[in-house]
Amino acid sequence: MLDTGSVILFTIVSFSLALVLILSRDTIPPQLRRFMALIAILLVSCSFFLLLYSMIGSFG
Repeated sequence: MLDTGSVILFTIVSFSLALVLILSRDTIPPQLRRFMALIAILLVSCSFFLLLYSMIGSFG
């Protein structure tokens, strides 16, 4: 089973990275901005999956 604290921490970190990228989009070079945006999308998607997986696992 997943450790709930780790899932919550990963979710907070991934959303924080996405927020930092959104707020500082003018200061990041375009090539790096695209690469970091793809990584942030991947991390946020994984955190949603882990949250859903941990919630479904807690019901059973």
